[in-house]
Amino acid sequence: MRPILIALLCLVCSVAIAADGDQRFLVFGDPQPKSAADVDYFSRDIVAPATPLAKDSVATIVLGDIVDDKPALYPGVKAATRKLGIPVLFAPGNHDMDVGAESDAASLRSFRKAFGADTYLRKFDAANVIVLDDVVARPKQTPGYVGGIRDDQFARIERWLRDVPRDKLLIVAAHIPFFDTSQVEGWETFRSADRKRLFALLRPFPHVLLLSAHTHNQQHYFHGAKDGWDGAQPLHEYNVGAACGAFWSGVPDAQGIPDATMSDGTPNGFATLDVKADGSYALAWHPARDAADTQIGLHAPKALRRGAYPAWGVYANVYMGHAGTRVEYRIDDGDWMPMRRVLQPDPRLVAENVLDDQAEALRGFDRSPEADPSTHLWRGALPTKLDVGEHTVEVRAFDTWRGEVRATTTYRLDDPRM
Repeated sequence: MRPILIALLCLVCSVAIAADGDQRFLVFGDPQPKSAADVDYFSRDIVAPATPLAKDSVATIVLGDIVDDKPALYPGVKAATRKLGIPVLFAPGNHDMDVGAESDAASLRSFRKAFGADTYLRKFDAANVIVLDDVVARPKQTPGYVGGIRDDQFARIERWLRDVPRDKLLIVAAHIPFFDTSQVEGWETFRSADRKRLFALLRPFPHVLLLSAHTHNQQHYFHGAKDGWDGAQPLHEYNVGAACGAFWSGVPDAQGIPDATMSDGTPNGFATLDVKADGSYALAWHPARDAADTQIGLHAPKALRRGAYPAWGVYANVYMGHAGTRVEYRIDDGDWMPMRRVLQPDPRLVAENVLDDQAEALRGFDRSPEADPSTHLWRGALPTKLDVGEHTVEVRAFDTWRGEVRATTTYRLDDPRM
């Protein structure tokens, strides 16, 4: 999809949202604890910093993989989220399926016992939320599940949509992304027939937002004709980063909590969704326990030779960026220059991978994930024909909902040693 079209769509859905009349939702992807220690990380790293925002929120949406194949940990996760003091809407994920279940129908017995229905509608003043089990278990097959929707769910969705007002935002929240995440041609990670059938039901609604998780990365996806969507504007899906990041991996900090950076370089955290009564909305990503609420991660070399060929660059990981995001940089308060979007791993995480490789022993319980290409990474070449000494690099990105966000770093130019 062309970046200009994406930018126009985002301007439509990012109509300025005033404080009065908003309804805020907290959105958590994949808490996914595998132990009581991980439940404690979730409580301290995600729930605690989200609690002040919960005071102005109407509900929390948890997008599946509530645990990592450990139903015994459900009570701990529920106890942690109760601290928020607001209703919590849980969707099931593929790691919430009962291990050894012999059918899709039997795969969520533990989930239903702990949380109730796997597919349901909740109505709020500014939005209606359909929480959807979109994980179809396939016992004794590889892979053991696929994204999809059952016939009984479609019957309920059709019934609900007959009575849902069309002037409000309709949120469809599920675990598996509605777009295909596999790079293998012909391999569907979400059944295309089910996607097309769902999109036909959503077509009459002018204000729709899809929420998904599962990937342990973060991106915005805009569905169009190739995905079975024939609406006047592309259909926005926010694939939310994981609360656990990369499965609670990485070097622990002074509080003993793992770094948990995801493989696309996004720090673990949670999202907020602010909705107005007219169906417009605003999204934001909040890195875990980050008082600065950092929106851009920068990487640049510390020193370069003055006069060298400008083959080295500054990289900007714009966590909420997409193909239509404008990203620029400048050196020493000079003119702003465009940065180029690149599909490659975040070099900050690559550097962490190297440190893990070189370490003689594990630096944490699990090492950081191997860096994957990021969908929201930009590069700008660093000039070397400047004075010897330190130079300031400033980056700004025009976030679809927050507006201009900035980050700053420095590099040095030195004369070569003879």
